[in-house]
Amino acid sequence: MLFAKKPRRIVRILVAEDEPLLAFDIEHNLSGQGFEIVATVDSVSDAVAMMGSDRAIDLALVDMTLVDGSGIDVARAAQRHGVQVMFVTGECPVEARTLSAGCLSKPYPQRDLTAAIDALEKVLGGVVPKRLPASFSLFATPA
Repeated sequence: MLFAKKPRRIVRILVAEDEPLLAFDIEHNLSGQGFEIVATVDSVSDAVAMMGSDRAIDLALVDMTLVDGSGIDVARAAQRHGVQVMFVTGECPVEARTLSAGCLSKPYPQRDLTAAIDALEKVLGGVVPKRLPASFSLFATPA
């Protein structure tokens, strides 16, 4: 096919979010776009356990404040397991530049979440994205 879409590099997503309605919104939105939500958790301990499981995870969407601690701990575990991280939080931590591929600031329109994931896709494919959502800071650079 001449206009076939390239297969996604990011398919399986872990959502670490302690706000139930926002977590449901993220899950619903991304599932509807063909992403597989591996798990939606609200704690550092559950997110870290998912990283150590046999479930493949391409990207972890991580809030800074979880019920039992900081999203920083989730990002550190993700790094150890080779999982890309995007912080989705009200205030992006200073450590985000070394622990994640980017940071999406809350509140954001749902289309910004998809656009941020698409930007990460491009970076993983070695391409510099032309446009980024206003609420997204990209830290990763093309390989």
